[in-house]
Amino acid sequence: MNQQFEQELQDSWQERQEYAEMMLPLIGKLYRNHSVEISVYGRSLLGASVIDIVKAHRKVRLHEGIKLRLRESYPILEALTTMSLAPTQIDIGKLAFDFHYGSAVDKTDLTAYLRETLASVVDKDDGQAPQDVVLYGFGRIGRLLARLMIERQGKANKLRLRAVVVRGGKDGDLEKRASLLRRDSVHGPFNGSITVDHERQAIKANGSYIQVIYANSPDEVDYTQYGIDNAIIVDNTGMWRDTEGLGLHLKAKGASKALLTAPGKGEIKNVVYGVNNDDILPSDTILSAASCTTNAITPVLKALDEEYGIESGHVETVHSFTNDQNLIDNYHKADRRGRSAPLNMVITETGAAKAVAKAYPKLAGKLTGNAIRVPTPNVSLAILNLNLAKGTDKLAVNEFLRDTALFSSLQHQIDYTASKEIVSTDLVGSRAASVVDSQATIVADNRLTLYVWYDNEFGYSCQVMRVVRDMAGITFPTLPA
Repeated sequence: MNQQFEQELQDSWQERQEYAEMMLPLIGKLYRNHSVEISVYGRSLLGASVIDIVKAHRKVRLHEGIKLRLRESYPILEALTTMSLAPTQIDIGKLAFDFHYGSAVDKTDLTAYLRETLASVVDKDDGQAPQDVVLYGFGRIGRLLARLMIERQGKANKLRLRAVVVRGGKDGDLEKRASLLRRDSVHGPFNGSITVDHERQAIKANGSYIQVIYANSPDEVDYTQYGIDNAIIVDNTGMWRDTEGLGLHLKAKGASKALLTAPGKGEIKNVVYGVNNDDILPSDTILSAASCTTNAITPVLKALDEEYGIESGHVETVHSFTNDQNLIDNYHKADRRGRSAPLNMVITETGAAKAVAKAYPKLAGKLTGNAIRVPTPNVSLAILNLNLAKGTDKLAVNEFLRDTALFSSLQHQIDYTASKEIVSTDLVGSRAASVVDSQATIVADNRLTLYVWYDNEFGYSCQVMRVVRDMAGITFPTLPA
């Protein structure tokens, strides 16, 4: 009897692995040839392993109560490879579940079901020209943005990383830049090949050349001499945050728009994708992608406000240390930040609570905020203490946020976990702006305490890329709607 049980278990696991192995080349083909990104219940399979695909399917049971088999989703994926599709993100988990267990009337004609459900992108020519992108600065965020653009390379890719601009230029600089892109102590090794071309003064990543340009000021660069034109400049240095400073980018030949990866000052629009990206106009030439914390908390706050109403609240962020702090005690112009970052918890200020109102004005004046920097290199935690307009309970709040993470327009910004054992390192590499920790939720009538994790480097970089896409006028719908 035990032998029979073990054999059945082995056969079941082997079947899942075999289907996952068959899925991998199809996922890659759809992305490289059509810019179609595949996911399962919000979990992207771009760059996924066999085990990642199996785990993504197991996650479905947590939300639907029954499991989704890989043999049920594989035919969906296989059928998609035979169709002419415009760039989009397609959730094969939701499609498969709907086809087998949901509202689909005819459960025999899969092709007809897919053509009807995906009608907005089937046999459609997007007509969108590729967009040149330049990274001004190549630090923590700059290199992650580079990774995100390089992983999307292919003939259907619309965002093309053409150059990075840095200061320096000493002997060995190219090798140093390439090495930092190749290896990362937090995010692991680069998925591919990185080499240096000294003759072209470029980094070659997965077959594509990224020009390395040395400059001390944005307005002294002539991008056209490198064949770059009409480029979006993503400034990840944080050196210029107002219209005057960022306007220097627009004086460079070949540059058309500038995006700041930090909170913008003055009248600059601070965009939190998923919340106020509709405010992006074709005429906008300078924008800000706000801060990592603002991107993490604003989507969650917007969802809660629309459902329950937020009367007031306090946001406390437990934030990983950053490059702005000192490794050992030394002079720093800000209070407390001069003390050793790896050895201390450091109370400091954050403007994230006030910045929420720039993206979501309904909460203007309703929130206060503070921050504690802690000795971890990445992944932070926002604790939202909120007074709601109406009473509720833990189950209702968690169910609402789970459904928001799965089925709302904020599904790429908000993720959800029901794990009782999750800790910060488990969230490294999360593509969502934030992850709601449902097990930590506390509710007492109209008082809510919510714990929200966020990868303040990678998750934020994914948000930045969504803003870049909109600035370029590139549409990338998520289906099924």
